[in-house]
Amino acid sequence: MTQRFDAIVIGTGQSGPPLAVRLAKSGRKTAIIERASFGGTCVNVGCTPTKAYVACARAAHVARHAAEFGVKIGSGTGDVRVDLAFVKARKDRIIGASRDGVESWLRDTPNVAVFKGHARFSGAHAVRVAAHDGAQIDLEAPEIFINTGTRAQIPAIPGLDTIRYETNSTLLALEQLPEHLAICGGSYVALEFAQMFRRFGSLVTVLVRGQRILAREDDDYSRAVQDVLAREGVQFRFGAEPRSLAPLDGQAGVRIALDDGPLDVSHLLFATGRLPNTDDLGLDAAGIERDAHGLIAVDGQLRTRVQGIWALGDVNGRGAFTHTSYDDFQIVAANLLDGKARSADTRIPAYAVYVDPPLARVGMSEREVRERGKPALIATMPMSRVGRARERGETDGFMKALVDPQTQRILGAAIFGIEGDEAIHTFIDTMTADAPYTTLQYAMHVHPTVSELVPTLLDGLKPLE
Repeated sequence: MTQRFDAIVIGTGQSGPPLAVRLAKSGRKTAIIERASFGGTCVNVGCTPTKAYVACARAAHVARHAAEFGVKIGSGTGDVRVDLAFVKARKDRIIGASRDGVESWLRDTPNVAVFKGHARFSGAHAVRVAAHDGAQIDLEAPEIFINTGTRAQIPAIPGLDTIRYETNSTLLALEQLPEHLAICGGSYVALEFAQMFRRFGSLVTVLVRGQRILAREDDDYSRAVQDVLAREGVQFRFGAEPRSLAPLDGQAGVRIALDDGPLDVSHLLFATGRLPNTDDLGLDAAGIERDAHGLIAVDGQLRTRVQGIWALGDVNGRGAFTHTSYDDFQIVAANLLDGKARSADTRIPAYAVYVDPPLARVGMSEREVRERGKPALIATMPMSRVGRARERGETDGFMKALVDPQTQRILGAAIFGIEGDEAIHTFIDTMTADAPYTTLQYAMHVHPTVSELVPTLLDGLKPLE
């Protein structure tokens, strides 16, 4: 027998749970469906576990350099070893608490029914759930919200089926440290894993298909990040696209055939992009189309072309970050429940790459501003001018800001340096308020912080040549 609801939410990532709770509190009888682990990618295999690993890797890095601060460890030899099984257990405790918290929140919310199983559309407003106990449960609702996230994309390489390879999910399950980890990819996930496992003690080689890492960033930021990681011992091979893969004779590991010769490693990680989980949702039955990348087209209010169906989070192509997914929830709630007008079309892109130090960005890059061909002002400042950075002995990196000289609005900014992921919010908030850059330039910030140098950075604006 079909169970009827006012709203159905598919997936429990960053958009799904808060939306389900808001829908229920609005008086809607709401169903939410999860086929795997509550909390989605961020909680289980994304932000939360990787940042827990980043924290452990930083602890090891700081311990190795403790003598530079007059701190003696043991015999003073700097021999610091990482217990990966302990690191994993710590991570599992952290994500377990988050995952259980999401599930309990949903189950304890009045007017919310939780279903465990795989959901597929059986009609425009009908969903069939293949429950874990083998039962088939039919649900209907006039409002349906898709929040099914993404999974790792694995390239088709000859020999792939003959070897063991890792994704961001499986690498986080290891309890023994890789002797030599090769990483295919040169963007955010690849670099975060490269630095953390190098700090854990593994040899790390990053295989980059192009000629530089972070291809979407300005050249100066790409070079600066590479210099930091290379100084820590991460090796880079550019123009390196695996031609074939094979197991190593008589031992665990992988032989990677490259144009300039084979590379033998103990572990191989693919960090080559993400695929939206839309191919097994039965979208055809609902009349929902996907593009060539598997993404669901939505308007600024996150509505699909089918009346009464929304797509939130990574599946809609409007941003592949936890914070964009949560903002999707806020946009839908504002328009649907609060009588307000909010749109993803006006959202200012912002994100951080969690290498150490982090690289954070908002708005347009220098390259994008130059491509636009309009006048602009630019300012840069090395992190060595920041007192907080000098006091902490972490002066790598620099800040950059770009401003429209006519409107005085900030076009974009980036900070590669200590606490840059926090300081970037001075720019985000100013841009969101649509205030002139002088609002930020004249602000009095607390000393000693990284943010206090942002007004000084803006004092140095000059025409972009």
